[in-house]
Amino acid sequence: MPTFTKLRSGSWRVQVRRKNEYIANTFVRRRDAEEWALDVERSIDRGTPIRRSRPFEQPRIFSDLITLHLDDLAQVGKPVRRSKSMVLKALKISLGRTNLKELTRERLIEFGRKRAAQGAGPATLAIDFSFIRTILLHAAAVHGINVSVENVQLARAALKHLDLVGKSNERDRRPSQDELDRLIGYTESNAQQYLPLGRIVRFAVATAMRQAEICRIEWTDVDMSKRTVTIRDRKDPRRKDGNHQVVPLLNSTGYDAWQLMLEQRILTRGLGRVFPYHSKSVGAAFRRSCNAIDIDDLCFHDLRHEGTSRLFEAGFSIQQVAMVTGHKDWRMLRRYTNLKPEDLHKMQKAAQPSMEQFLATLVAS
Repeated sequence: MPTFTKLRSGSWRVQVRRKNEYIANTFVRRRDAEEWALDVERSIDRGTPIRRSRPFEQPRIFSDLITLHLDDLAQVGKPVRRSKSMVLKALKISLGRTNLKELTRERLIEFGRKRAAQGAGPATLAIDFSFIRTILLHAAAVHGINVSVENVQLARAALKHLDLVGKSNERDRRPSQDELDRLIGYTESNAQQYLPLGRIVRFAVATAMRQAEICRIEWTDVDMSKRTVTIRDRKDPRRKDGNHQVVPLLNSTGYDAWQLMLEQRILTRGLGRVFPYHSKSVGAAFRRSCNAIDIDDLCFHDLRHEGTSRLFEAGFSIQQVAMVTGHKDWRMLRRYTNLKPEDLHKMQKAAQPSMEQFLATLVAS
């Protein structure tokens, strides 16, 4: 008897084992899987060639194409990650029932206008249209399905002229030192706070690490002699896995990353994760604390921004800062070089003694 398994994507995986023969296939509909399995069993019994191609009818709606795309990626060992999966699920709901013949430029523009009216920003719509294009291009290139990628490009261009599609605005929110002091003081004096949020906040500024990266570090990733930590599978737009990076634990941002690491070692006894907490729990505790002391419009990722900016203020070069933050494209660091006006006075005072010493050396010589 064939075995049918429903995949997370909604498709059906069928496996046929008969007379020492084994063959498997994946289908959008169970009915197609059952028909194919029956045909395979008959072919094995008769000794005729097995029909291995997919016999299901041509996909009719956009949701079918999404399913095909997910199945093909899973079969080659490239399952989609959480962010892409969430976008595709949303597209299944909002656009999935649309007939492929009706996926015209006008229909896509209508979809974009509706999404914008629901609150989707230009950057969000840009991501939506990028994935729509990917799905259609995959269907046309891999399966030979007759769909128009040009309609997506035309609709996107029209929505861009309407300012409904575009890049996100660069966020430049930086916490003041007073806000950080209040936040750390509140969390460390809150008896109901079970996780060391104050230390995590200081560590985030000291290392410019992301929330998930902090909560993922294992003690086996820490080099005690070199005072470094290996961040595994660090976020990178071009490389999803194996992007490991060794990062120095510095004392250059007003907080000592190495000292904070040693404090955690006492608590965890150097076993398991350095900060053994779920990243979502850290984020929730951060938001609750900010609300409790009336700190507005501050998110945890702003601490990464703050830490990166402080590294520049400390005098590190772009190359050196990139070794800490993990940015592969140095142009991405431009947004973090927004020094405060008063910092120029500090830099001038720091440079002035060096110039005076240089002139004194010339006179003496």
